[in-house]
Amino acid sequence: MNFKTLAIAFAGSVLALASCSSQKDGQYVKPRTIVTCDPELDDNNSMIRFLLHATDFQIDGLVYTSSRFHWKNDGSGRTQYIVDSEYDQMGLGPQTSWRFMEDERFIDDIIDAYEKCYANLKVHDPGYPTPEYLRSVCVYGNCAFEGDYSYDSDGSNLIKKNILDDKPGPLFIQAWGGSSSIAAALRSIADQYKGTAEWDAIVKKINDKVILNLSGDQDNAYNTYIAIEWPGIYVQNLGGQMGRYDNKKWSYLTSPEWTAEWMRTGPIGELVRCWGDGKQMVPGDMTDFPGPSAGKTREQMAAEGYVVWSAIQPEGTLYGDGDSGCFYQLIDNGLRAWQDPTWGGWSGRWDIKKGEPQSGHPTYMLTNMRDIISGKSTSLSNMARFMNRGPVEEDHTFPDMNGERNLSESARMRWSVTPNYADANHYPVLTGPFDIAAKPGQTITINAKATEPDGDEMQLQWWYFPVGSYVLTNEQAITVDSPNTAKTTFTVPADAKPGDTIHFVLQAIDNGTPSLTRYLRTVITVK
Repeated sequence: MNFKTLAIAFAGSVLALASCSSQKDGQYVKPRTIVTCDPELDDNNSMIRFLLHATDFQIDGLVYTSSRFHWKNDGSGRTQYIVDSEYDQMGLGPQTSWRFMEDERFIDDIIDAYEKCYANLKVHDPGYPTPEYLRSVCVYGNCAFEGDYSYDSDGSNLIKKNILDDKPGPLFIQAWGGSSSIAAALRSIADQYKGTAEWDAIVKKINDKVILNLSGDQDNAYNTYIAIEWPGIYVQNLGGQMGRYDNKKWSYLTSPEWTAEWMRTGPIGELVRCWGDGKQMVPGDMTDFPGPSAGKTREQMAAEGYVVWSAIQPEGTLYGDGDSGCFYQLIDNGLRAWQDPTWGGWSGRWDIKKGEPQSGHPTYMLTNMRDIISGKSTSLSNMARFMNRGPVEEDHTFPDMNGERNLSESARMRWSVTPNYADANHYPVLTGPFDIAAKPGQTITINAKATEPDGDEMQLQWWYFPVGSYVLTNEQAITVDSPNTAKTTFTVPADAKPGDTIHFVLQAIDNGTPSLTRYLRTVITVK
């Protein structure tokens, strides 16, 4: 697929997202999503983050699945052997199962902890779904073998049902592990409808509706089946973040001290995986060394027979969550990034001009919010020059998204153990228009409003996001007239063409503990 063809296909996908989002101007609609995941340490931590942000999604499924790292067996004693699999690379032969507890229930354990905290969570946000509802959509998918999508499972049937329903909005299906449960759902649909009069309409419906958020292809089910038999399905290969930061400004958010105070607290916090916590997902797993690593060197762990594939971190350091990139765009931080992958959000953004998307599908290329603003560099000084704002210090009001994400999770973990609303911090509230139509040269008023539910002070800043279709024809930066107040005015450039879009984002950061950030994205369309 050449660049021009890809651009046309991508534009069609974006239009499909917009047409089925059921958004009303200024009113946020929760995106529908299904999570499939395997029992990996980082999946455990990603699931905790996901459920702490459960207010932001319509959760249609929580599905256990397999991967090349974890598969259960089918109970028959049958073995599997795949060349270059993890066990093959360890010099092992055919296996009846691989790194998967027979009675695995890590998602259920997290839901049980969530239930113990539910009354507290509801105090801080009434949008939290009930534990009973979460249990009703938590099922086992295709867990028997790596990449086996040949049979129907409770999980694949749940996915199939949601794919075929007529509910509005796109359906984001996440694969934190392998894609076998998703592939099984699609294979079952093909088995039922291919060759019938309904087939073409079914394919169109699925291509318009389904977005796959993949944390790589961890069992080859995507590459060997979905990409071949369902090439029209829109795919976002999202970069996962392990929650570790080289940036000194945010490194404290994974430190043993911060983790102990803000993350390992209460029933949910007890399940957060940390370095040296003494736990393993499967007892005796010699590749799962972070838990038993307390007080030991890499050489000592290797001498005990562990496969030490990473540097050992200080005891109590947050292990991280490598698959959360699959849902960062869906979190309701105000950026509405899920509506269009070129808009930019907590997983970065897709830039069609940068790199070659895998398999002809869009891939998130950028991983830093400053890239989205500058379009050039992650450098703070370069961003300042581009924004025409003057020099920028390290504590500038636009933080790295890594910090925002972990501060948000830390605040919600505190909610889980805090029964009184006044005893915890909450997000600033921003209201205003999502979309404004205006003519070239017209001065418009953006009637936004910012409030702080806790009475904290806020820093307000309007940012121009160079992600719209309007292209600057001179060196002067685009700004609103009053960049530090919620309500402001803006004059549309005289050279703007009908159909051009211009993005402004209002950012509010409070001074509570932990500090929380909220956004309002206003898209101006030239008429």
